[in-house]
Amino acid sequence: MSTSPQESVRRQNLGALLRYVHVRGATSRAELTSRLGLNRSTIGALTADLATAGLIDEGVPQETGRAGRPSIVVSPRSSRVYGYAMSLELNRLRAARIGLGGKVLADRSAERPPGAEAAPAVAALAALVADMQRTAPAGGVFIGSALAVSASVRHHLGWTDEAIGPALAAALDALDLQPRPGPANRPIIGGSADLAALAEHTRGAAAGLDNVIYLHGDAGISAGIIAGGRRITGYGGHGGEVGHMVVNPSGRLCGCGSRGCWETEIGERALLYLAGRAVPTPGAAVTAAVRAAREGDPDARSAVAHAAAWLGFGVANLVNIFNPTAVVFGGTLRELYLAGADTVRDRLATMALPACRDHVALHTPALGDDAPLVGAAELAFERLLADPLDTIP
Repeated sequence: MSTSPQESVRRQNLGALLRYVHVRGATSRAELTSRLGLNRSTIGALTADLATAGLIDEGVPQETGRAGRPSIVVSPRSSRVYGYAMSLELNRLRAARIGLGGKVLADRSAERPPGAEAAPAVAALAALVADMQRTAPAGGVFIGSALAVSASVRHHLGWTDEAIGPALAAALDALDLQPRPGPANRPIIGGSADLAALAEHTRGAAAGLDNVIYLHGDAGISAGIIAGGRRITGYGGHGGEVGHMVVNPSGRLCGCGSRGCWETEIGERALLYLAGRAVPTPGAAVTAAVRAAREGDPDARSAVAHAAAWLGFGVANLVNIFNPTAVVFGGTLRELYLAGADTVRDRLATMALPACRDHVALHTPALGDDAPLVGAAELAFERLLADPLDTIP
C-alpha cells in the first residue's frame, strides 16, 4: 500500500520528535517547536498521536516562577515501552530491560557457561531475559532486542554472528516476547565496542559529537568508530579491529599470526607479561597491575609506562586517520589511560597532525561497563524511532 507524501512527512516528524525525547528526556513543547523547526499546532498534533499510541506522557511542569502559562512537558513512557539488551562477553553474560528514553528498568548477569559451544550461552542469555520478563509491567510493549558480542568471543571462541543469531531468535521466540511475529523483530547483533561507541555518542561522554573513536580493552583490543554521526562497522559488522594493526614489526608474535600488533604492546597479556604477573581473571588483573604501579612496584611501573607509550602511539595514528573530536577509553584501557594519561597526551602531541589533534578530547566512558548494553538498546529502539506508528501494534 503506497503512502502519500503528506503521510510520509508526518511519519518522519513523529520519528524525529520521539527520537528527540528518547535522547533528551522530558522536553517542553516550546523546546520541541524550536529544535524541530515545526509550528506549535503541528507539535501538538504529533504529541497527541504519540500519546495515543502509548509512547509518551504529557503534563504540566512544576511551578517555574515565571509569568504566563507554562509549556506542556513531553516525556518518554519508559516503563511501558521497552527493549531487551544483551551482552555476550568472554567470561560473563549480561542482559537488561531498557525503557524508551534509555532508562534501565531491570538487569541480570551470569557467568558464561564453560565450553566451546555457543548453545549453552545462548540459552543462558534467554533465561536472563525470561527472568526479567516475569517482572515486566502488564500492558507493556516489547519493541525488540539486540546483542552486543565481544570481539574476544568472536576471536577466542570462534563464534559467528550467523551461528548465534538464529539460535538466540529461537530462544527468545519461545518466550513469546514479540509484539508481532516476523524477521523485523529478530534480535540485532553488533560488536561490543561498536555499540559502546554508539552509546557514548548518544547519551555518554561523547554525546552530541559526530566523530568519535571508542577503544575497548579486554582479552583483546577493539574499536567502535562514529564518523559524520554514523557508525563505521565494515563488511559483516567486523570492522574496528584496531588491536591487529601492526605498530612494531619486530615486536612479539600475536595470536592472530602476525607480529607486532598493537594488542601485543598494550593488551592485557602484554601488560601483565611486562609486569611479571600471571594472567588470571581478565580485567581484574590489569587493575591490579596498575594499582601496583601506583604503589611503586618497579616492574609494574615500567610495564604501565611501556603500554601507555604504545597506547599514545596507536591513538595518534587513529587520530590522523579519522580526525575525531573525542577518543573514549573503555574496558581495561580505561585503567591504562588513567595511569598513563600524560604519556598518551605527549605521544599525541608529537605524532598527530595539528589539524587533527588540536580539537580532540580524551575521555573515559560516562556509561562505564554498561556502554555496550546501552548501545544494544539504542540498536533495538532504532526501528521504533524511524517509524513509531508502524512499530507499535
